[in-house]
Amino acid sequence: MAQRIEPLLHPVELRRLRPTQMTVGFIEVERKQHAWRQQVAEAGGEYLGRHMIPVVIGPKQVPWLIDHHHLALALLREGVEHVLVSVVAKLDHLPRDRFLTFLDNRNWLHPYDAKGQRQPLKALPKRLDDLADDPYRSLAGEVRRAGGYAKSPTPYAEFLWADFLRSRVSTRQIARHYPRALAKALDAVHSHEAAYLPGFAGVEE
Repeated sequence: MAQRIEPLLHPVELRRLRPTQMTVGFIEVERKQHAWRQQVAEAGGEYLGRHMIPVVIGPKQVPWLIDHHHLALALLREGVEHVLVSVVAKLDHLPRDRFLTFLDNRNWLHPYDAKGQRQPLKALPKRLDDLADDPYRSLAGEVRRAGGYAKSPTPYAEFLWADFLRSRVSTRQIARHYPRALAKALDAVHSHEAAYLPGFAGVEE
C-alpha cells in the first residue's frame, strides 16, 4: 500500500528526478524558461515555492516526477539545481517491475513517444534532458491558452488533445507556418469530433 506523507520542505536535486513520460513540447518548455527569467530577478524563491513538484519515491530512493515535466526541464535548462518536491507516495519497498506497473495502473506514467505510440516501460528516459520533443504537445498547449479547450484535471489531458491534432495538422505546417497551424488546430478542437475530449469547449452536434 502506498504510504502518503507530507510534502518535503527541503530541496531535491533536479538531475535526480526521473521522468514518467517520454516527451514534452519544447516550445512549451521555452515558454516556461522565459517566464522563469522574468520572475527570477524579482521573486525567484517565491516562484519555486509556488510550484512544488510532485514525485513518487521509487526503488533506491529515486524520486520519480509525476507532473510538471515542462517546468522541471525549463528550470534545469536555466541552471536551477534544486527544487522543492511534494511526495505523493513512498514506494521504495517495491521491486522495480512492480513499481512501474503500479505507476502505470494509477495513470502516473505516459510511455508514449513523439508519434503518440506506446513504448515499453523500459524505454522511459532516465533523465529530464533525455525527454524528446513532441511538437503536437506544444501545439495543444497553445490551443488551450487561445481558448480552444478548458484546462482539465484529467491526467495527460494535453497529450490527448495532441493526439487528436496529429491527424489534422501536419508537422510541416507546425514547423513552417505556425500561425496557420494554430488556426487550423483551433477549428479542429471546436468540431463535434473533439466532443469526447476533456475540457471540450466547442458546440456539440
